Amino acid sequence: MKIQPLLDYINKFVSLTEEEEAFLASKVSYRRYLKGQYIVQQGDICKHECFVVSGCTKMFYVDDDGQEHIIMFSIEDWWTSDMGSFITQTPTDFNVQCLENTELIMFHYDSIEELYAKIPKLERFFRKIIERAFVAAQKRIIRNFSLTAKDRYLYFKNQYPEIDQRIPQYMIASYLGITKEFLSKIKSQIIQEQ
Repeated sequence: MKIQPLLDYINKFVSLTEEEEAFLASKVSYRRYLKGQYIVQQGDICKHECFVVSGCTKMFYVDDDGQEHIIMFSIEDWWTSDMGSFITQTPTDFNVQCLENTELIMFHYDSIEELYAKIPKLERFFRKIIERAFVAAQKRIIRNFSLTAKDRYLYFKNQYPEIDQRIPQYMIASYLGITKEFLSKIKSQIIQEQ
């Protein structure tokens, strides 16, 4: 199993012993998904918290009119799943789909408490990850209220250049809450200003 990227990531926050690393490796699973496959679908209960080893995913909501609203993207060394559904073990409001062939290390819901009990440092690690995700979500809400669509796009492009180059523009437009036509106008305006 390709667990080293996960261990490297965890060790940025907490230090694990070799024994703890071995126990962790015994409690996670590794899975490859093909482009287009779903990791979790709306209405299902999210059973895994997933660390992205390689690839790219999108988390999105489909409204009653069939309109897709992208909430987030995840690439290497990021996390993906519906955290709310995972924590509460209730049906998810979101889909998580692979935009590329994707490799994940997956923490099953039934193993998390056992991992926390055996390796208390992991509870601290996940608390730090959730805190960071919460702060990022709050800042995104503020940006959506306070920035123009152009400024939101510029922020996205500067903050996530590796994502901007990997996904279709209509998905970026969905993430920004604008139409793909409006994003095209914004990009044309930026080019003219240079």
